Amino acid sequence: MEQFLQIFQQLCFGCLLIAAGILIYNRVKFIRRNILLGKPEDRNDQPGKRFKTMAMMALGQKQMFDRPFAGFMHFTIYIGFLLINLEVLEIVLDGLFGTHRLFYSFLGGLYPFLIHFFELLALGVVFACAVFILRRNSKLVPRFQKPEMKGWPALDGNIILIWEIVLMFALFTMNATDSILQTRGDESPFVAAHYPEAGKFAISQIFIPIYEGLSAKTLIYVERFSWWIHIIGIFSFAIYITYSKHLHIALAFPNTYFSDLKAKGEMNNMESVTNEVKIMLGMTNGNEGGLPVEDTVGTFGAKDVTDLTWKNLLDAYSCTECGRCTSVCPANQTGKKLSPRKIMMDTRDRLEEVGQGIDDNGKDYDDGKSLYGDYTTKEELMACTTCNACVEACPININPLDIILQQRRFIAMEESSTPAAWNAMFSNIENNAAPWAFPPTDRFKWADELKNKGEE
Repeated sequence: MEQFLQIFQQLCFGCLLIAAGILIYNRVKFIRRNILLGKPEDRNDQPGKRFKTMAMMALGQKQMFDRPFAGFMHFTIYIGFLLINLEVLEIVLDGLFGTHRLFYSFLGGLYPFLIHFFELLALGVVFACAVFILRRNSKLVPRFQKPEMKGWPALDGNIILIWEIVLMFALFTMNATDSILQTRGDESPFVAAHYPEAGKFAISQIFIPIYEGLSAKTLIYVERFSWWIHIIGIFSFAIYITYSKHLHIALAFPNTYFSDLKAKGEMNNMESVTNEVKIMLGMTNGNEGGLPVEDTVGTFGAKDVTDLTWKNLLDAYSCTECGRCTSVCPANQTGKKLSPRKIMMDTRDRLEEVGQGIDDNGKDYDDGKSLYGDYTTKEELMACTTCNACVEACPININPLDIILQQRRFIAMEESSTPAAWNAMFSNIENNAAPWAFPPTDRFKWADELKNKGEE
């Protein structure tokens, strides 16, 4: 009977692995296609500096420790996630080959030490997740109580934290029952052959008294049930994060690698405007790319996600909704509607909508909606002071300001819908090369007046 269950388990595991792989592949393909809907942008310069940035920000989580307590808790989960995956690798291989504790035969005495270490990390993950659940669902951290965090965003965060706790307890149960079965070899030849004497482990041994009175057959069922819960949970987690804000687990690395290496605060010129100026000056015919001249003229700024760059769209998918950007935003702090986190969430939601529309209706699909107007509003975009505080605060170098500025350029240059005071300033800059309503020749009159008064 046990041999039949083992073969059946291998078949089920193989089907599960293939199904999970197909689902993840299709979702990754969908996300990649969506990101590439953005306009091209060259981010391949200075590879050495880019690798260094990625190592510090994504791998080393440098920015997270600006807030030490949260940084330490997050780092605990992060390290636990990375290292416990070594045990997951063993579980996957056991599932494929029908073995049990495959690495024990290779590592010998080192194996129990590693499992002790992994279990201590798992306990740290449980503690950190419990702390984060408390922080997210209490009023201790105001940034988690903002309007954009109501509904699904709040639920998403809780689901993943509870999920991780369940996975860790499934691991403890599996190891505890396994430790008991190691001593029950005389009750079943299958147990004697299948459960090597790897010993008791640091945390799971606490749970041994709960299961010690069970028969060997029942222990096998409990151990296998925990094994399946753990591995199904891991595969489901891998699929789920592609739909969740926790996609940053993977995208933090490319997102930090392709960071803008220029000084924060430097605004990019609009290529469309630069090109128009060059055409007016006779410096170009606007056809360097080999396209007809009329095809090179587009909209100014960004109305929808396809008007943004691919890096803007990668930023949107990478956002973990931590809200550090919003918590330092002076506009948000003074009660205005602007929330940089909401801008990123809106961009991602709109991009998902556009991508699904293309899949369902073809690449020329147009639902009559747009990022600006249907997701973001003029009121929140105009509230931005362009101070770059949100850019400085982001742990993985996301730039909400760039998306805000591109939409504001659309408002100013396509809709001519900026406030009257702004329009006066624009006119003064155009006519007087300064925001003030006097010609450049009068610019230093105030100094002459002070000089005359001093001579008097």
